[in-house]
Amino acid sequence: MVAFGVQPTSEVSVEAEVPTAAEVGRLRDALPESWFTCWNMDAPAVPPPGIPDLTCPVPASELPDNLADTQVYLPLTVSMLGRPLGSIEDHFAAVTGPHPAEIRWSSLSWREAPERDLYGERTHAKVTLLLNCDSRLLDARADTHLVLVHVRRHNGDGYEERFAGWLAEQIGQKVIAAPQHS
Repeated sequence: MVAFGVQPTSEVSVEAEVPTAAEVGRLRDALPESWFTCWNMDAPAVPPPGIPDLTCPVPASELPDNLADTQVYLPLTVSMLGRPLGSIEDHFAAVTGPHPAEIRWSSLSWREAPERDLYGERTHAKVTLLLNCDSRLLDARADTHLVLVHVRRHNGDGYEERFAGWLAEQIGQKVIAAPQHS
């Protein structure tokens, strides 16, 4: 699906949940160009000594060797945004392990299909691969993976379902679930 919509400006971003300090260290070492962030509203306002303020994105290179004090920030997310296609996807999928994660390809372009009354789409043309979860919020753990194809949401007349179905046909597939609206 990504190859069907790829453009010179297309890019890929990745994100995963990191539930333990040991995993923070493992992923820091496996993804040295990544960033770590805490989204926990109960995180301390002042970080423990030797730990950067993880309520703001922190580069992996700024994390200390001893991560025991990161416990107060867990879970963290690890991310890499706006990378060239093909630069991180395979490695990221291999190192994230069983944790909820996403690989999102953006700045794609869906062609128009005038014979189906479908208009071309650039703004909302994306593909997301969810690993070990069924929600883009990474909050619905699953033992499976899920591919989401993004199209512009219209006025509820079924346009997006028709467009998604047509896109799936272009790569010899079919839509297998109801749309997720976010």
